[in-house]
Amino acid sequence: MFEWNGDRKQLLSVLWVFLTVNYIYCDIFSLHHAETLQAFLAGKIGGMELTEEFLLSFAFIMQIPMLMIVLSRFLVFKLNKYLNIAAALITGSIQSYTLYMGGTLHYVFFSIFEITTALIILYFASTWKQCDAKSTRNA
Repeated sequence: MFEWNGDRKQLLSVLWVFLTVNYIYCDIFSLHHAETLQAFLAGKIGGMELTEEFLLSFAFIMQIPMLMIVLSRFLVFKLNKYLNIAAALITGSIQSYTLYMGGTLHYVFFSIFEITTALIILYFASTWKQCDAKSTRNA
């Protein structure tokens, strides 16, 4: 049913792409929800004030999965493994926390995929062994 060549760098990079696209589309869908859009325009969403500082901190957080798309492909094994673990823990934890705060039906739907993808990344990164990295490089 599924076919995978064993290249974890490639797999992790694709999973980060999938996660990032889900983040983007969830935000786009939110702008089509009248109540959420009104809250954005009012500068408050989910009890948080949308200040320049808040948006900048959110921009830093969103750089994590976008950077991991590239870094997963090119970093050496050990750094790659541990950065993927850390990034998946950070992004998955933040998404879980925001889901706990509540949200629209589409937000919950996207969050399930986002959290699940972070867990899958965490699994593939944490079970990655040095011998796996060498064998796919020589293939």
